[in-house]
Amino acid sequence: MADNEFLSTRQAAQRLGVSLGTVQNMVENGVLDAWKTAGGHRRIPASSVDALLAKRRKQIARNGDAAGQLDILIAEDDPTLQKLYRMTFDSWKLPVTLRIVGDGFEGLLQVGQRMPDILIADLMMPGMDGFEMIRRLRAMPELSPMDIIVVSAIDAQEIRQKEMPQDVTVFGKPIPFHEIKGFLLGRLAARQRT
Repeated sequence: MADNEFLSTRQAAQRLGVSLGTVQNMVENGVLDAWKTAGGHRRIPASSVDALLAKRRKQIARNGDAAGQLDILIAEDDPTLQKLYRMTFDSWKLPVTLRIVGDGFEGLLQVGQRMPDILIADLMMPGMDGFEMIRRLRAMPELSPMDIIVVSAIDAQEIRQKEMPQDVTVFGKPIPFHEIKGFLLGRLAARQRT
């Protein structure tokens, strides 16, 4: 049994590009196989991590989703704004599927399960904030096709000073639904041309 056949929780987290907590959650939910040493440390077969990465790549490659729908993930902790997003998107009658999460940690889990076409994120959230979530996502080259939009009350210049990746679109609050709708219509039109 070679040492590189098994990974520690930290090594698995680094290979997957997620936090230790995310890996622990994946183990507890059966997403990753693992066993515990006599000292209580988790050991994760490298093959289990590689299989999850291969599955993620396959999902990303076939992310044409049902009937040309855009898959949109919204990370926003305010329940009122979550409802507003849902009501507004429903009223547009566009071919989109909408998933909403309340923090960056949950956002990473959702992206790990299925990469959205577009992530719309607040920055100030409990637990893992939007800055950290976006940095982690943009550190994974296989997720580069995913568009990221930030909607925040923080000044755009201040956001850029905190090393926000250049390919992230930044909007201020209140939520500029007309701009977001235009962005979605552009993506849908581009998808129909391909």
